[in-house]
Amino acid sequence: MASSTSSTSQRPNGYQYDSISNLNTSSQVESSTIRSPSPSLAKPTTRLLAPDLQRGLLMAIMAMDHLALGINTWQHGTNIDGETDGIIVRRWNFTTAYIVRTFTHFCAPGFMFLLGMGVVFLAKSRTRLGWSAGRMLQYYAMRGFVLTAVTVLWGFLWSGGQLWFMNMVLFALGLNYFLAGILLLTMNQTENRLADILERCYLMLDKRTGTAYGRWNDDGDDEQGVSQPLLRGQRHTARESERAATASSLSWHIHNIFLAILSVITIWWNIWLSDNHGHCSIETESPDSLHIAGNSFLGIWFWPVMTQHVMSNFPPLAWLSFAILGLLYGRILSARKWTTSAIVMGHVAMGVVFSIIFVGTRLLRIGNLSEDCLHTPAQHHQTTNENPYLASPASFFYIIKYPPDVAFWAFTMAGNLFALAAFSAIPTHVAQRFSLLLSYGTSSLFFYVVHICIVMSPIGQLMISIFGQETEHASPTDPENHKGVTNLFVYFAIWLALLLVMWPACHYYSRFKSTKHVDSLWRFF
Repeated sequence: MASSTSSTSQRPNGYQYDSISNLNTSSQVESSTIRSPSPSLAKPTTRLLAPDLQRGLLMAIMAMDHLALGINTWQHGTNIDGETDGIIVRRWNFTTAYIVRTFTHFCAPGFMFLLGMGVVFLAKSRTRLGWSAGRMLQYYAMRGFVLTAVTVLWGFLWSGGQLWFMNMVLFALGLNYFLAGILLLTMNQTENRLADILERCYLMLDKRTGTAYGRWNDDGDDEQGVSQPLLRGQRHTARESERAATASSLSWHIHNIFLAILSVITIWWNIWLSDNHGHCSIETESPDSLHIAGNSFLGIWFWPVMTQHVMSNFPPLAWLSFAILGLLYGRILSARKWTTSAIVMGHVAMGVVFSIIFVGTRLLRIGNLSEDCLHTPAQHHQTTNENPYLASPASFFYIIKYPPDVAFWAFTMAGNLFALAAFSAIPTHVAQRFSLLLSYGTSSLFFYVVHICIVMSPIGQLMISIFGQETEHASPTDPENHKGVTNLFVYFAIWLALLLVMWPACHYYSRFKSTKHVDSLWRFF
């Protein structure tokens, strides 16, 4: 984000920004600027540039996907029949649609990942303000409730009362925010307890080896051979501090390893819980065959559910892994002061690791919910023993989003980490000029709600009536309508116009909410 020499400065959106390399210093600035004699007033708080820039970029990319849905530009998905577990692929979307849709895959994982990171930084910030664990848990629960309430209410109104529960993504974000908060607060307790246990173990080991109080040579004795009490006490204190630091560090690393393992488990269970373990058969020709026919309440946690009264594309527990990785990311970032080069190289290194994992899912054919599903013309030219993912670029980059498979997990995490590396490398004084992305990134829920209302409103229908034409595919929001804006020049022009409309709206809302108290409901948006 910037070099460590960059100073913290306030932007017109009401926030102060600094780099990750100045994280420890920024934390002190945040603490001193928030604390004021009047609890009803909020001072400008220090934020990190790269996450806000990343979030803003993801919001802009997400708008491309939702706009294509709203004005029916193309069929929704890289596979025209949908990117769902166990669906046979017979024909790809056209090139532009495939590329745009692939880029939009980064959005939901990126939001979940940054959400997990935000849980860590919020806990540290609120701890400095004197918040208890109970108050933070209440805050996490309230924020999760608000996100859920927004999506349920909007779905009910948009459908005219037909949808009792709609989860486009906000419910998954809200629940995973709450679960990540519980996990972090629990780990704060267990990490301290484990550190105490390890410290006692080190003390017992020192007593056995005779180093509990240190060993001294002749230089530590006075002329009569009597140990100097002051020096003895200093060495004893130093050894105690060393034991405490070692125990604390080991406990921290153990908990980080636990988070890494848990993130792998919570993405792999999408494979384990799949009805067909990600393998296709001729019976799964249509996405309709995969709709959950059982209890919708039970199904929404792990599987996409589409019924008369329930529309849930983002089962929260299927996406939990990204939030857990965000927790791990936040813990590492906030653990110490990092140099800019270390930050950039760290992001790049982990991006490479996830890229290797993704390539491994293709070459080894593991971690995919699309095994035996590729039946495009490219696969027809292959023999039975050839790898279908290597038949074409479209086959190689085809990943399942509903629910996410391991290939999707690795591919999208790699992309998000590479983008964070790029934003982290930009000097602070330069990155602060990206006001469009910063405005989107600091008012993401506001952007989400408003842009959806614009795209899915009569404004979207007006664009169709002016620029639209009859298409071969039905509108995702109105199956009886086959009219859409298929001219790509017009589509991208409308997208840019949408971003320009949202820019001042998000800018002023971001500035407005920055003046509110730290636990104000306005800050949730």
